[in-house]
Amino acid sequence: MADSADERRSRRGPLPLKAARAARAARRKLERPGWPPPHPGLHVPGTKVALSTASVYPSTTETAFELAARLGYDGVEVMVWNDPVSQDVEALRRLSDRYGVPVLAVHAPCLLITQRVWTTDPWTKLVRARRAAERLGADAVVVHPPFRWQRQYAKEFVAGIDRMAGETDVRFAVENMYPWRYRDREVLAYAPGWDVTDEAYRHFTVDLSHAATSRTDALELVGRMGDRLAHVHLADGSGSGKDEHLIPGRGKQPCAELLERLARTGFDGHVVLEVNTRKSGGPAEREADLAEALAFTRLHLATARPGS
Repeated sequence: MADSADERRSRRGPLPLKAARAARAARRKLERPGWPPPHPGLHVPGTKVALSTASVYPSTTETAFELAARLGYDGVEVMVWNDPVSQDVEALRRLSDRYGVPVLAVHAPCLLITQRVWTTDPWTKLVRARRAAERLGADAVVVHPPFRWQRQYAKEFVAGIDRMAGETDVRFAVENMYPWRYRDREVLAYAPGWDVTDEAYRHFTVDLSHAATSRTDALELVGRMGDRLAHVHLADGSGSGKDEHLIPGRGKQPCAELLERLARTGFDGHVVLEVNTRKSGGPAEREADLAEALAFTRLHLATARPGS
């Protein structure tokens, strides 16, 4: 029988003081009398909350698995990038077994810094990401639109993603991006475009930090995605034009409102914390930030039953 999350955390010792305090404060808020407010239709939906391995950068993929287990995340999303472990399905399977944390999604290596990861051919990257997801039991592959200079790939992308989606049960969820900005200039770096709702993709990933960077109304964006929204990257942003990936609640994005909408509408995908913790100050502070992010997410997913 698999060990419980509490048993796994017990074996790894106590949380650092600041992280422990943050987690206890979040639990007290959820457990206090009168919270959540009495409502016959109130429930906590089955939406799983995962930790992106990118959230611990520049630490290792294994660090993300360990923190996900310690803090009580439901799983991880693996960002396939320069860490060799992130590229190795068998190594990922061993980490999943060791920490008792499932891989819920795979982020294909489509960043500027991952152009040579696995291969330089973008379609081969997606095939390998799909195979990794299938072997690991993940049900989503997160994909960015092509860069504009990937001309042939960009030309074939919409039809090619649709074809690949028809060959597997894994969802290829194409992520909203943003225009690149330099001083007063905008550079359109993605093709067919950074606003993925302009195309007929089967599934979408919404990233709230990217929405802030593009200065897009996130709730309107989600409304345009409709029932094709399959995956959420939860992070905040101030609207500064930089892709900040702040802890939810520390920026200006409607993170709480989105989570409450997802719960009301019976969202059946995953919510993934993809946040920047490089400025957290150290391992204990990073752990506290990730505990806070998880507590925020679970708190706002506790809402009225769909249709109530």
